[in-house]
Amino acid sequence: MPEPGRQIAATRIALLELKDEQRLVQEGYSLLDEKRILLAHEIQRQLAHLAALRREWAALESEARARTMAALGRHGLDELSVYPPMSLAADRVVMRRSRLLGLELLDARLETSPASPGREQPVNPTPEARACAKAHRNWLLGAVERATCELNLRRLVADYVRTERRAKAIENVLMPEIESSLKLVEEQLEAIDQEEIARLRPPPRE
Repeated sequence: MPEPGRQIAATRIALLELKDEQRLVQEGYSLLDEKRILLAHEIQRQLAHLAALRREWAALESEARARTMAALGRHGLDELSVYPPMSLAADRVVMRRSRLLGLELLDARLETSPASPGREQPVNPTPEARACAKAHRNWLLGAVERATCELNLRRLVADYVRTERRAKAIENVLMPEIESSLKLVEEQLEAIDQEEIARLRPPPRE
């Protein structure tokens, strides 16, 4: 890339080097532009997926709230607060990694085992308490998927912004500088050619 303020010798070699540099810069810009398109497409896909997850999560949250209110109505706050929790010891987060243009994306899900009541057994087991525990467990499943999708979106947007910045730098700075240098060298070479033609032209006969 020609440095700002640097004088470029008006030679055929310099002209060829500038044209090669222009071709390489244009190829780099095309790759960045293609990357922007692919990233934007994946961002749109992830946004649609996140919107669906949020709708599902809102329904799970509403269900958990309703089940909690039912359990409170059956047990009362004091009794429900000491109710033995459902064990999640056998549950595990399963994570798969994939790559898009070198960017790592995640797909995490909470795999659950058959629900177990835990070490302590409730003194007064009821369907309302079991339904409340199950609803909150389902809410947790949705929260894991939603968090993973939001993380992917943050990574995609950050990479898109970096790619956009580089593409704009090439489009608005590098390419105009190279084109300006090419035009200057071509004009100087043309002037040199004209001078050479004038020098070699035979003098007019008297």
